[in-house]
Amino acid sequence: MQLYYAPGTISVAVAIALEEAGLDYEAIKISFADKEHLSPAYAQINPKARVPALAIDGGILTETGALLDYIADLAPEAALRPSDPILAARMREVMYYLASTMHVNHAHKMRGSRWADKTSSYKDMQAKVPETMAASCAHLSQYGLRGPFVLGEEISLADCYLYVVCTWLDGDGVDLAEFPKIQSFMTAMEQRAPVRAIYAKGML
Repeated sequence: MQLYYAPGTISVAVAIALEEAGLDYEAIKISFADKEHLSPAYAQINPKARVPALAIDGGILTETGALLDYIADLAPEAALRPSDPILAARMREVMYYLASTMHVNHAHKMRGSRWADKTSSYKDMQAKVPETMAASCAHLSQYGLRGPFVLGEEISLADCYLYVVCTWLDGDGVDLAEFPKIQSFMTAMEQRAPVRAIYAKGML
């Protein structure tokens, strides 16, 4: 498998899951600074011009949540997706919240052109980011984290996703001291060998 990623982006959640699952993969860096995601060559891989993209024998897969579920299917022994349907739904509840709300909150800082044509609107969007990201942290602290990890004591796909989003918080102007449960979650994740491996590879 080949994982197309950009450092510090949500694509790294897929890399963490691959490491947790013990699966072999080749990480291919896409430079946003050099606009490689907008190149004709990358358009053949992901016409959405975004990361992640995962090249497999059957073609190309995109979208973080879909790739995480695929990894769980490939490595059921890693137990990254619980077999209990309620726990699996709770896991996806957090993942879908991250995708539909928190990631969108974050994107307003640098991707204002997705929502407005006038550059004068961008600063207003940027100014709102610390507030909306902090609100998401409050929600996750109360409803998303049921223990050290999303589902309690055991790691799941949602933790791979949440950890990468949490690495954005400092840059988004969120005071992590106000969210001790998230701080503890990040510490727990950073103690895991797969996350340390990602840092060693320079992906975060």
